[in-house]
Amino acid sequence: MAHTTKLILLLSVCLTFASAQALASGDTTAHHNDAKSDTAAPHWTYGGMDGPEHWGALDEAYSTCASGTQQSPIDLKEARKAPLAPVEIKWKPFLPTIINNGHTIKVDTDRQGKMILDGKTYTLLQFHFHHGSEHTINGRHYPLEAHFVHQAKDGSLGVLGVFFKEGTPNPSLQKIWNLAPLERGEMKAEKKFKPGALLPRDRGFFRYEGSLTTPPCSEIVSWVIFSQPVEASKAQIDAFAGIYAHNYRPLQSTSRRFILHSQ
Repeated sequence: MAHTTKLILLLSVCLTFASAQALASGDTTAHHNDAKSDTAAPHWTYGGMDGPEHWGALDEAYSTCASGTQQSPIDLKEARKAPLAPVEIKWKPFLPTIINNGHTIKVDTDRQGKMILDGKTYTLLQFHFHHGSEHTINGRHYPLEAHFVHQAKDGSLGVLGVFFKEGTPNPSLQKIWNLAPLERGEMKAEKKFKPGALLPRDRGFFRYEGSLTTPPCSEIVSWVIFSQPVEASKAQIDAFAGIYAHNYRPLQSTSRRFILHSQ
């Protein structure tokens, strides 16, 4: 009996790790899944009978979307000030592959960039965009939000969220938009891209534990959301909306989770 119990636990751990690996290889939000995985996975959308309200019933693998207790995104309100250690970001320029995966515009990296969070090292896999923002701050939506998806060796994810507000044109964002396929497909850049150019100067941030914001909604994500937005022009925001308007999941219950903000 003891041997059987240990075997079941071992299989459970292995399956969880394998699931996290598969999820992160593409993205969270099917953005947290690559184009090939998206094709094989059960179909989901951001509206209608395959939309967020029905994700949990589309497939058994998506059940956490309905039953989970630490789901994302959430409204970042009533955050507690805490002496949080700075997030160490060690990204390098890389030759990006820009992918339209049917749900978002995703940028695959060479997996050389690192992030250190609470002493744990995560590798930057990819980043992608949502129109409008998935998270809110005290109920306020921004027109665009980027998610920088990192994975640790144990399969868990660390995701950096960056808000965009309407303002001056963003040269770094434009480099991605120039290569973004209008339909499903991918484009390989010929020049290296500096992902750090998309981050705000003020690195104050929110922290909380949550989930992928797309099916299967796995609760394996440590979220870091920068409180200061960066700017993008109205034309740049509209350009993304012309491909994927409103590709965001509605807010989820905080379920009494602690939301922290750096001091």
